[in-house]
Amino acid sequence: MNILLLGSGGREHAIAHKIAQSNRCSQLFIAPGNAGTAACGSNVKLDPMDFAAVADFVLTHEVEMLVVGPEAPLVGGVADYFAGRADLRHVKVVGPSRQGAMLEGSKDYAKAFMSRHNIPTARYRTFTRETLADGCAFLDTLQAPYVLKADGLAAGKGVLIESDLATAKAHLEEMLGGKFGAASASVVIEEYLSGIELSVFVLTDDQHYLVLPEAKDYKRIGEGDTGLNTGGMGSVSPVPFADANFMRKVEERIVRPTVQGLQADGIDYHGFIFVGLMNCNGDPYVIEYNVRMGDPETESVFPRIQSDVVELFAHTADGTLDRCTLQVDPRSAACVMMVAGGYPESYAKGHAITLGDDKDDVLVFHCGTKRGDDGTLLTNGGRVICTTALAGSLEEALQHSYARANAISWQDKYMRRDIGQDVLRLM
Repeated sequence: MNILLLGSGGREHAIAHKIAQSNRCSQLFIAPGNAGTAACGSNVKLDPMDFAAVADFVLTHEVEMLVVGPEAPLVGGVADYFAGRADLRHVKVVGPSRQGAMLEGSKDYAKAFMSRHNIPTARYRTFTRETLADGCAFLDTLQAPYVLKADGLAAGKGVLIESDLATAKAHLEEMLGGKFGAASASVVIEEYLSGIELSVFVLTDDQHYLVLPEAKDYKRIGEGDTGLNTGGMGSVSPVPFADANFMRKVEERIVRPTVQGLQADGIDYHGFIFVGLMNCNGDPYVIEYNVRMGDPETESVFPRIQSDVVELFAHTADGTLDRCTLQVDPRSAACVMMVAGGYPESYAKGHAITLGDDKDDVLVFHCGTKRGDDGTLLTNGGRVICTTALAGSLEEALQHSYARANAISWQDKYMRRDIGQDVLRLM
């Protein structure tokens, strides 16, 4: 079948790489894609938020499957748009409805969903500019550190964790004053959970589900998890503390109640559920939901999936996922992200990239790249390129991934040198 994948980042390159391996894929289009995705299919100059233009392309090119990479089109209702047009209903859409996407589109909505369906999460309350004083009073009842989350989408940067009460109150006022635009018109304040983070990914067809390989990502820009939050500086999969006993708790207490909760609420959901968890002394608690694959977790999770992903996607859209089994590579995957100097704050674009020598055993996924008029590979974003290696041990995978990353260069390139080190200490 002809397939259209929406998105332009490293997540989409990793998904495109796997789709292109499928015998069920005739043509793959990526909109808008990047310099790396061009090697997997045909990049298309389409805005993923222009649903009418996307629909015209789908009809013109006889596209039979739409895979939605980023969250914005899902929160914007692209699945509903296709379901609402008779000439598009035959297209298999991998991505939840607008109501389902609210699990990521609104932190308050997600927390209320968890509360309603008895899914373990941190104690919380939501505040607006009009209730700033109440928000400050609620902070007084909590122990440090203090967690403040913009209610809406903020490109992965809308979460602040502060150890000082006065600073937390000042940040609350800044957020409600527009620090993250409309995304922080409401702010969720929640109790801090102490433990180790874990990302669990679920593929569901609205009735059945498959739990994909788990991963751990690294959000802070600085080594030792210091500095500002980013979209993600690297990831590893599997995670050693996510043993059979812990994952049984995750499935029983979180995954199954989430899928059943969506059914009980009458929410149409065919796609990914990304559950951000905290392992608190062996018990899982939900930090947040996302309604798509994570980035950079996809770059370590998807290379481990040995099943035909197009077949998985087709059964997800058709409601027949119970006919599928998931085959997973038992090896470890390590992803190292390289970013532009200055990221996640201001940074330059347009620097020439040298990729160095190719190594067949290390994957190079493009995140923010483009080709110049003369064909030169150029930086075109904050997160630029990542490398992913698979090996028999995490330590070996990290060695290979870093060796390949070291061979890639451009002006002011930066990467963390401690990805996976905390996990290695647990092994």
